[in-house]
Amino acid sequence: MGFPANGSSEKPLKFLIYGRTGWIGGLLGKLCESKGIDFEYGSGRLENRLSLESDIAAVKPTHVFNAAGVTGRPNVDWCESHKVETIRTNVVGTLTLSDVCRDKGLVLINYATGCIFEYDAAHPIESGVGFKEEDTPNFTGSFYSKTKAMVEELLKNYENVCTLRVRMPISSDLANPRNFITKITRYDKVVNIPNSMTILDELLPISIEMAKRNLTGIWNFTNPGVVSHNEILEMYRDYIDSNFTWKNFNLEEQAKVIVAPRSNNELDANKLKKEFPELLSIKESLIKYVFEPNKKDVGA
Repeated sequence: MGFPANGSSEKPLKFLIYGRTGWIGGLLGKLCESKGIDFEYGSGRLENRLSLESDIAAVKPTHVFNAAGVTGRPNVDWCESHKVETIRTNVVGTLTLSDVCRDKGLVLINYATGCIFEYDAAHPIESGVGFKEEDTPNFTGSFYSKTKAMVEELLKNYENVCTLRVRMPISSDLANPRNFITKITRYDKVVNIPNSMTILDELLPISIEMAKRNLTGIWNFTNPGVVSHNEILEMYRDYIDSNFTWKNFNLEEQAKVIVAPRSNNELDANKLKKEFPELLSIKESLIKYVFEPNKKDVGA
């Protein structure tokens, strides 16, 4: 589960972070600043091995974080028509960085995705039976998810990599267009399906702690339990905008307005909860980290 320690007491932490322009990469930098952790952003391209080696030689990090990747703009449908670009970053790039880090004896915290599963007969919707870390991905509906599942399988062979399966990330910044809550409040219609989700305000600090502990392997990186689209929008109405309304549609109707199917699932977060007993359930975390801090805006 662990890797030989780099961030020992006699050697101060120094993080090398990839994904400076991304949402998670930007938040990570701010977190390091607030915690007084020395860090630098990588300037190399993930698919360029020499540039990564150059970054590591210059920065001399104790740990590396990969928050770079192609998710597509405005959404994963972009990947369906940009397959080579998606492979270059999500597959070639991630593998190259993992391999360079292994060569240098460095733990890599890799922000991956849990959108590689979908509810099935063994994991029915609202059953409370979630997919575990060792389960084989069963969702290949989108090219994005397909590449992510391929990489996860290959990374199992890298004992220095900590793979964090992030899902439908949410933060307290309700103005951010990448925020799952912000996305669904702007849609004309939304589906209503319970899902595992990741509250970044709670979980990103945990990922830094995981680096300090040199934890490796695959981790379902979501808050325990599930929450549905309607439950989130009801909280949004109750805490943020009492006049907010929305319309639902079903998966068949949704399929007509998207290119690639979307993943819906529950991930079993017991492994993470055992390591971090303070971890809140998804609904508790939403209220504490997202809706309560924004409550002052009610009626605005």
